[in-house]
Amino acid sequence: MAHDVRIAISCPDRTGLLSAITGCLFDMEADIGDASFAVLGAAAEFTTVATLPDTLAANEVSDALQALAELAGADVSVTPFALGAIRSESGQVTHRIEIRGTDRPGLVARLTEAFADYGANIVRMDCERVRGDAAADYVIQIEAWIPAARAETCMAAVDNTAQSLGLSSHAEPV
Repeated sequence: MAHDVRIAISCPDRTGLLSAITGCLFDMEADIGDASFAVLGAAAEFTTVATLPDTLAANEVSDALQALAELAGADVSVTPFALGAIRSESGQVTHRIEIRGTDRPGLVARLTEAFADYGANIVRMDCERVRGDAAADYVIQIEAWIPAARAETCMAAVDNTAQSLGLSSHAEPV
C-alpha cells in the first residue's frame, strides 16, 4: 500500500539542485505532492509531501538522496506523514497580496496578525530583501485563504496595517 512521507532538505544552494532531487525521486517512483523550494541566503530548502510505493521505505529514499553529489553537506529528513496529503478548504488560495517597503523588526508579525484577526489562513509566504534603489527594500508575498464573508474587511485591515508601517500593498483575488 502506498504511504505518504515528508521530505525536507536543507543544503548550500547550487545549480542543478532541484533537478537532481526531483529526478532521484522520480527514479524511485515517488509521487511528489505539495512541494516548496526556496533559496534562503546562501542555502536552499526543499520540502514536499510525497507518496511512496509500498515497496519503498523512507530510509531508502533518505539514503538515495544523501548519495547525490548535489546534496553534499545536506541535512535530509524523510519521515512518515500522517496528517493527510490533501489540503482542506482553508489550504486553498483565494487571495495574493504583495507588500513592499523598508524592512524593520516586527514587520512580518504585525502584518500576519491582521490576517489572523479575520480568520484568514496564510497558505504561503515569501519574504525577500531586494537590491535596488532603496537600500532596505523588502518584499513580502502572501497567498492566503480568506473567508468570503470577511475578505473585504480583512484586505482593508491588511492595507491599513501596511500603510501605518509606511509600506505599500497590492492584493488581488484568485
